[in-house]
Amino acid sequence: MTNQELIDSGKLLPVMEMFYSLQGEGYHTGKPAFFIRIGGCDVGCCWCDVKESWKASLHPLLKIDDIISEIKKTPADSIVITGGEPFLYNLEHLTNSLKSNKYIIFIETSGTVEKTGVVDWICLSPKKKHNPLPYYFKKAHELKVIIHDESDFKWAEQNALKVSPKCKLFMQPEWSVAPKITPLIIEYIKQNTKWTISLQTHKLLNIP
Repeated sequence: MTNQELIDSGKLLPVMEMFYSLQGEGYHTGKPAFFIRIGGCDVGCCWCDVKESWKASLHPLLKIDDIISEIKKTPADSIVITGGEPFLYNLEHLTNSLKSNKYIIFIETSGTVEKTGVVDWICLSPKKKHNPLPYYFKKAHELKVIIHDESDFKWAEQNALKVSPKCKLFMQPEWSVAPKITPLIIEYIKQNTKWTISLQTHKLLNIP
């Protein structure tokens, strides 16, 4: 098989980085996890703090067995698959291998591409430039909306209306405007108590 065929089948994935750390955002903040950041993005937000992930061709293609081998060097029992947009790729081989090794799988997605593979927790982070597919609103365990300016509060509420009643709702200040927007989020949540604030604690702690 050619490299492209292996990529299409999910047997090779462009991996920007892998590391063991603490989850810094959302519902699972503070929990240890092994992170797999897959290259390639179909949205491209102007405020993205990992723009280097956007172009998949910049990142090495890794075999699934090699990814699993790196994970096994750590005591991790939870895996966070992120990007970029991880569902741009067929994740069946990766997630099946992770499940056969008894790992819990969390995924962070903008919901723009059909889901593949098996995951235990879907964190949906919708973007205005490219709306999520309806499937993700039904299946998301966590809705994490990035608040960059005041118009994003309305955007957050529009998305909250679409998720299931059990979905956890988070507003997260965009890092570059956090000093300005965080106080507004605090006041908004005090008046709209279904929401919880999410902070990028990994940046505050200066860890990956």
